[in-house]
Amino acid sequence: MKIGYARVSTNDQDTQLQMDALHAAGCERIYQEKQSGAKQDRLELQQCLKSLRAKDVLIVWKLDRLGRSLQHLIEVVADLDSRRIGFQSLTEHIDTTSPAGKLIFHIFGSLAEFERGLIRERVRAGLAAAKKKGKQFGRPQALTEKDKAMAVAMFNGGAAKIDIARHFKVTRQTVYAVLKACEP
Repeated sequence: MKIGYARVSTNDQDTQLQMDALHAAGCERIYQEKQSGAKQDRLELQQCLKSLRAKDVLIVWKLDRLGRSLQHLIEVVADLDSRRIGFQSLTEHIDTTSPAGKLIFHIFGSLAEFERGLIRERVRAGLAAAKKKGKQFGRPQALTEKDKAMAVAMFNGGAAKIDIARHFKVTRQTVYAVLKACEP
């Protein structure tokens, strides 16, 4: 069974162009909604995906009607594939029911994975460069080196850990950590 999904982003837009194309493609049932593609919880899309059975084919007018990002699109189509459901995009001429269509879609997936890898590399390089320049990451230290030395001196002078914590306006755990770091 061929099932269509049509979506527009705003109430001012109309799904008629998509509906005509999906009917011409032989869709027996069409789910349509007016909802931003960025929304994760699109009710009609969820109902459409739940209604699909093995050997059905989900047809969309254009790829961006289905997925809010390439990663999301790949996840949806991979889920369909695992359930033995075909996918077709009319505008891009992608048809995962054919070997060539599967190849094209897997190339898209590989490109998306490659881009994610490049982004990770760039982030790591940026972090390493920032660390080289002395940038500190994470929470700022609760106590300066001078305060830490004073806390140790206070403790060695007989002050209670809770009193030291109150003096510096930090938690007891911070005082414990400072004292433990100074142990021989």
